[in-house]
Amino acid sequence: MTDKVKRRLTTVLCADVHGYSRLMEADEAGTLSELRRHRTAMTRLVERHDGRIVNTWGDAVIAEFASVVEAVQCAIEIQQEIPARSRTHPSHTGCGFASASIWET
Repeated sequence: MTDKVKRRLTTVLCADVHGYSRLMEADEAGTLSELRRHRTAMTRLVERHDGRIVNTWGDAVIAEFASVVEAVQCAIEIQQEIPARSRTHPSHTGCGFASASIWET
């Protein structure tokens, strides 16, 4: 008897903070506070695009999407919203998700 293999296509978005170590060295409390605000915004954007946060650690986030189109649109919105949020917040430390990679698996 042959076991049936289940397959599922998914799209993975990975993002991390540009210059995180430098920011932590300069202002650990401010950087962590800003990182929490950014993660809240990212979670909202990921959910809006029918994705889910798979894992976070340090300055990194991994999210999964069923649709490549939704993953790309989410990444674009993250790149637009996070810098705008940083510039308007009084405790801006320069923390921003500067890179996002998308893989379809």
